[in-house]
Amino acid sequence: MNKKTRALVLLSGGLDSILAAKLLMEQGIEIEGICFYSNFFNCGLARKAAKQLGINLREIDIKEEFLKFLKQKPKYGYGVGLNPCIDCHVLMLKKAGEIMRTGGFSFIATGEVLNERPMSQHKQALKIVEKEAGLEGYLLRPLSAKLLELTQMEINGLVARDKLMDISGRSRQKQFELAKKFGISDFPTPAGGCVLTQEGFVSRLKELMGHKPDFNSYDVELIKIGRHFWTDGAQIILGRNEEENGRFAGMAAKNDIIVEPENFVGPTALIRGENDSDDIVGKAKGLIAKFLPKAKRIEIFQFKTKKL
Repeated sequence: MNKKTRALVLLSGGLDSILAAKLLMEQGIEIEGICFYSNFFNCGLARKAAKQLGINLREIDIKEEFLKFLKQKPKYGYGVGLNPCIDCHVLMLKKAGEIMRTGGFSFIATGEVLNERPMSQHKQALKIVEKEAGLEGYLLRPLSAKLLELTQMEINGLVARDKLMDISGRSRQKQFELAKKFGISDFPTPAGGCVLTQEGFVSRLKELMGHKPDFNSYDVELIKIGRHFWTDGAQIILGRNEEENGRFAGMAAKNDIIVEPENFVGPTALIRGENDSDDIVGKAKGLIAKFLPKAKRIEIFQFKTKKL
């Protein structure tokens, strides 16, 4: 195999993407990893996997582009939550395709497994992603390649098809066997790393989208912490512990209001929105008092209020 053949591998850090990279490395192909991050997923596991594989990793920020199509409703819809998996893969692969063409890579590979995810990894979905990303013939799925159409890399002899896999379905037994063969024992569980599949977070995000359709990246970060209340055009967020209380100062934006207990220990409130009236501040103070442990209740509550 030509050792000058270079592949750009989408590396999530999960076992499938690690194995996809390893299968190509076993053929003498030079590998570089690429990971994308947004408000909903990050590159933490990918960094660990890249170090384990001994390869370079590119980290690409797609926050704004991801939020844009999330607001406009994804072309191919959502999964179990608000996860637009097909549209997300298209976005990532379009970006990867640009790097492939300008960076001297021969093709792109992913750890996708045919039918492992019924909504986004059936044969038609894989074809849609490849076509929409403009990568027809240049997108390789090493774990399921023998069950899919020949790629240009295989036709041109850059990749040996007989050294690729024919994995399909949700059982991960073949992946575990392959990991054992390669001596890979340190890998994360197959739980998804995208918070858009998590029911609690999705509920908060839907609430945010309903009250503030033009939400931004900072708004999304805020709904990851605290208790949230929407009232009269304002969003009131209460810290649930000392750590969250401390984070509000760094996450507050211009014109936000912070209300803190002065003569007692309790939640800090962050007020964000168009309404900053005394009535809203009063509601925030009432919520702070409401969520105090009974043992800490006092007769007179004093607060510090600061507008940024």
